[in-house]
Amino acid sequence: MKDLRRVIRRPLVTEKSTLAKELDNQLVFEVDRRAGKVEIRQAVETLFNVKVLKVRTASFHGKTKRMGRIVGRQSDWKKAYVTLAPGHSVEFFEGA
Repeated sequence: MKDLRRVIRRPLVTEKSTLAKELDNQLVFEVDRRAGKVEIRQAVETLFNVKVLKVRTASFHGKTKRMGRIVGRQSDWKKAYVTLAPGHSVEFFEGA
């Protein structure tokens, strides 16, 4: 991936991600399925001006949904757990 702004799709703000932020200084993002750990690290460090210690990823298959006779499928997606160095944080997660 050439453009680092397209690597991170959106932050995931759930109970689990909020707890990870408070306890382990981790951020959780939905990322592009083709992005690797190195690209995710570079994107977070560049966009948010923080130091990343570790990146863990998880891939998810899209669910099959049914509306009457029509059967559709949601897209596959990827989640990234980004551990920040001590003393670093991202402001838009503060107070969320």
